[in-house]
Amino acid sequence: MKKQDRITKVKLGRYYKLTSRALVIAKKSAVKGKQKQAEEIFLMVECYLSDAKHFEKHGDYVDAYGCLNYAHGWLDAGVRLKIFKVKDNRLFSV
Repeated sequence: MKKQDRITKVKLGRYYKLTSRALVIAKKSAVKGKQKQAEEIFLMVECYLSDAKHFEKHGDYVDAYGCLNYAHGWLDAGVRLKIFKVKDNRLFSV
């Protein structure tokens, strides 16, 4: 098995799509009564996704990748805190 030691534009694209898809699902699954917390998470995720695009545009793939990981981490935290009710264990830490 070959070890991946580079962050490529393809890898960034894959993770951007993954997190964007998870965001769409999370937005449809906010638990009633926890919309305020959900909105705070969505704002953070959207900011990190925007930052990732900014860094990618400037050729800084390492920071772009870091932003994508933070964005997805916010979504996973929402799932673990029961702010979102999701079942997809491929997109979330369920």
